[in-house]
Amino acid sequence: MKYTSFFLVIVASVNCFSQEQKLVKKDTSYTYKEYIIFEGDTVVIELDEVTLLGKLKFQNNYDRRYYYWFRKKTLKAYPYAKLAAQRLNILNERLDAIESKRKRKKYTKIIQNYMEEEFTEQLKKLTKTEGRILIKLIHRQTGFTTFDLIKEIRSGWKAFWYHSTAKMFKLSLKVSYDPENINEDYLIEDILQRAFIDGFLEKQESMLRFDYAKTASKKRNLIHIEKKK
Repeated sequence: MKYTSFFLVIVASVNCFSQEQKLVKKDTSYTYKEYIIFEGDTVVIELDEVTLLGKLKFQNNYDRRYYYWFRKKTLKAYPYAKLAAQRLNILNERLDAIESKRKRKKYTKIIQNYMEEEFTEQLKKLTKTEGRILIKLIHRQTGFTTFDLIKEIRSGWKAFWYHSTAKMFKLSLKVSYDPENINEDYLIEDILQRAFIDGFLEKQESMLRFDYAKTASKKRNLIHIEKKK
């Protein structure tokens, strides 16, 4: 009687386990729910990439206040740089399809006028800090500094960037974007990455190559503000 009871317990356990797994053998494969498992093979399930950023650390209240003030400036400037990159891509694609030099120049002039109408009034509302951030982000989004962008497209954007940007902000158009070595650029990139994850900004991949995650790891998410002299 004792052995019979033990046997029944074993049988019941096996049945429960089988029902829970719901594995049905079919030739050399098993079906489990919506998956097919092949004997001797590894099942690979692709998952969406998830980026996790550490909690921000501040040395003092000044750094905290400055970071969130600077964040507002960056969030305001980014859409202009993103749109500029989109317009540049469209311009280059169209120009590649136009063989006539005269027609290329005419089309570029049309884009120039369109960009001035689209951007100028809005850019006038930016502060000097926002203008500085914009110039850096132009480099991030297009792969060109604003100065090189003018040289590359010449007359197409020359009037727009000189009149709407340089004169307005009295800043250097040769400024580049380097978040690995320039602290302010790292602040901008940190703000962007967190805004992308939180859904505040629509992500557009940078045309520059840098390792934000490695830089953030070195800094241990510590925000340090270099006071302007």
